[in-house]
Amino acid sequence: MSNSGNHVIIGAGPMGLMAAMDLLDKGKSVDIYETDDRVGGMSATFDFDGLDIERYYHFVCKTDYPLFELLERLGLSDALHWTDTKMGFFFHGRLYKWGTPLALLRFNGLGIVSKLRYAMHVMYTKNIKDWQSLDKVNATGWLRKWVGKPAYDVLWRSLFDLKFFEFTDQLSAAWIGTRIKRVGLSRKSLTQESMGYLQGGSKVLLDAMERYILERGGRIHLKSRIERVSVADGRINGIVVGGRELPCDVVLSTVPIQYVPKLVPALPRAFAEQIESIKNIPVACVILKLTQPLTENFWMNINDPSIQIPGLIEYSNLNRMTPSVIYAPFYMPKTHPKWSQSDDQLIDEVIGYLKMINPAFNADWVLSRYCHRYEFAQTICPPGFQAMLPPMKTPVEGLYMADTSYYYPEDRSISESIQTARKLCASLADEGASV
Repeated sequence: MSNSGNHVIIGAGPMGLMAAMDLLDKGKSVDIYETDDRVGGMSATFDFDGLDIERYYHFVCKTDYPLFELLERLGLSDALHWTDTKMGFFFHGRLYKWGTPLALLRFNGLGIVSKLRYAMHVMYTKNIKDWQSLDKVNATGWLRKWVGKPAYDVLWRSLFDLKFFEFTDQLSAAWIGTRIKRVGLSRKSLTQESMGYLQGGSKVLLDAMERYILERGGRIHLKSRIERVSVADGRINGIVVGGRELPCDVVLSTVPIQYVPKLVPALPRAFAEQIESIKNIPVACVILKLTQPLTENFWMNINDPSIQIPGLIEYSNLNRMTPSVIYAPFYMPKTHPKWSQSDDQLIDEVIGYLKMINPAFNADWVLSRYCHRYEFAQTICPPGFQAMLPPMKTPVEGLYMADTSYYYPEDRSISESIQTARKLCASLADEGASV
């Protein structure tokens, strides 16, 4: 089959936009359909009482090379700025400095042997190049083996338990290892972490990608939900939008793959079950605007029995701004009782934690409050996850798919969205499509 006709992309997040750019560069006709009223997906911005800011926090690391290449391509390299950031660790009622050898030495929650084992593990992980050997290794067991039970219990257990709950012992060491490496390599020196951000936020990049697409004849349909993908004789022949059937030859889905079996009823059952075996953790992310900084830290991990979130991200300590902005994510399965609580209940809970972290805090600091929810925020990547992932090319001819699951073993980032979009387009070419 020659895929020279119209290409439909489902989803206008960074992955969908990047795929559209690549296809348009190859002379293809491209239509993007997006349910939301804006492009961007999880990286989209919203009007937070007069402040345009992302719904969910993003940061840039020194190894985000696909993002750097795209910024250069779009003439946006000057929008990337770097900040020397600080990290904190709130442990049993006390906020510690974190992220440097001196901070580790001064931390009184561990003995010297545990500290040395922890430091050795970070150094080892930063130098891993081939993650295949860790794909089938259990993450929590791997961490305990390296750092020991005392260090695992203090530094890791609450982070896993408050993000993955019953899935805590079902995670691949390759996934957590690449996360440690990405952040670890984003350092200017042993004593100084450096993180990046885009001046104007991700919106600057998204707007440029949108302009690139429109200027080259691509079409972006917002508030347009695809109801069904039509299949005839085992191949794509159209989509149904607003009750109208529109012809197309190729469909690339960049939304969570769990939507694909519902969109494509003709998908073989065995393939649909393979998709359904991939599990995700939702997030309810509280965002607060404060009159002043809560701490000096960009990132703060938390291990305190009185606090039921794994950490706080004080975004205004990365992208310097006034007023201050804090993100507080509640990751939890939808079966967790907290998921059924109202947004206001979750926001009030977070505000209640802030005085514990900074005793000077009072409720008058809070200028604005909001909570965003997303059902497919974090893929569960168990040992052997690489073999679990369905191929990007589905059994239906002309139907391709990818989502954040395909970043594995890397963690979620705009840079990985860009890289995965390129792999998705390459999968068309590998199957003989003239892209």
